[in-house]
Amino acid sequence: MQRLTFYIMRQIIGPFALFTLLLTSVVWLTQALSMLDLVINRGQSAVIFVQLTALIIPTLLVIIFPIAFFAAALYALHKLNSDSELVVMWAAGVSRFQLATPVLLTALGVMLLTYGCGLYLMPAGQRALREKVFEIRTDIGAAILQEGAFTTPSAGLTVFIRDIEAGGQINGILVHDSRSAQRPITYLAESGIVAQTPDGARLIMENGNVQQSDGNGERLSMLQFESYVFNLDQFAGPQSTTEREASERYLPELLYPEISGPDQETRRYLYWAEGHDRLSSPLYCIAFALIALVATATGHLGRASYAMRITGAAAGAAALRMIGFAAQGIAVRNPTVNAVLYLLPLTAIILSAIHIAGVPLVPERVKRIFERSIPEPAK
Repeated sequence: MQRLTFYIMRQIIGPFALFTLLLTSVVWLTQALSMLDLVINRGQSAVIFVQLTALIIPTLLVIIFPIAFFAAALYALHKLNSDSELVVMWAAGVSRFQLATPVLLTALGVMLLTYGCGLYLMPAGQRALREKVFEIRTDIGAAILQEGAFTTPSAGLTVFIRDIEAGGQINGILVHDSRSAQRPITYLAESGIVAQTPDGARLIMENGNVQQSDGNGERLSMLQFESYVFNLDQFAGPQSTTEREASERYLPELLYPEISGPDQETRRYLYWAEGHDRLSSPLYCIAFALIALVATATGHLGRASYAMRITGAAAGAAALRMIGFAAQGIAVRNPTVNAVLYLLPLTAIILSAIHIAGVPLVPERVKRIFERSIPEPAK
C-alpha cells in the first residue's frame, strides 16, 4: 500500500510541476512587461530586470498553486482510469479511502506551499520589490548615463552625453532644465562625472557655461565656470510613502492594522479581506483534490457518465474559484462577507467527502436524464 501511495503521488507531482511552470511563465511574462519600461528608461541592466520580475513570482504562486494542482490531479486520475489502473486497484481491494489518501497527502503539501507563499514569501517579495523600484526611481544618476542619446529621466530635465570613458569620466555634457517655461536654463560642459554624495546624486561639470533665457527669450545671460555641481536629487521621484500596501503586509499587519489618515474604515476592510483571503485560498487545494476524486473515482464507468463528471468537475472548480474572487471583492466593502471566503472551499470539501463516502449528492433519476442526453461516441 505504501508503494501504491507513492506511485499515485508521483503521477500527480509531475503534471503539477509542469502546469505550475507553464502557468507561472505565462502570467510572469504579462507582469514583466510592466517592469520593462522602468528598467529601460532608468538605464538598468538585464540582471536588475530579472531580479524585479522574480520578486513577483510568490504573489503569482498563491493563485497558481491550487489551479495547477487541480489540473494535475484531474489529469493524473484520468490517466490512471483510462489506462485501467484504477480498475485493477479496485479489483485488488483498494478502497476509495485508500485511493484518496495519496491525493489528499499531495494536496496537503501543495496547501502548505501556498500558505508559505501567501503568509511569508509574498509580502517579503512585495516589500523588496517596492524598495528596489524606489531605489531605481531615485537613482537619477544612473538614468542619465546613456551615450549619444537625449534622455529625459524626469519631467523638465533633458540630458545629452557624448561619450563615457572606462573610468566613469563623462565627455560632452548638455543639461537642459525647463521646469520654468519662462526661464529655461542650459548647462554645457566639456567633461564631468556623476558622484553619489551623502546628500544624494550630483553631476560635477568642468569647463563649461550656464545659459539662462529671460523674458520669453528676449535676453540671454551666460556664465562661464571651471567647475559646477548640479543637484540631480531635485529631479528624483517622490519619496516612498510610509504606509504599506495590502500585498506588502504580513498576516498580523492585515488582521490588526495600524491605520492613520483619511478613509481608515475603507482601508481596514481592504486589509481584512486580504488577510482572510490568504488564510482561505490554500483550502481550495483540498477542495479541488476531492472534486477530482469525485469526477474520476465515483459513479458509473460509462463513457457518457464519465465525460459528464469530468466536464462538471472542471466547470464546478472554475466557478467555485471565480465566486471566491468575487467574494473577496465584496468583502472589501462588507467585512461580513469574509466568512464566505472560508465557507466556499469548506462546503466543497464536505459535499465532495460525503459523495466519496457513498452518499450520492445528485438523485439517480436526474443523473440518468443527463446521461441519456449525452450520446455515446461512435465506435
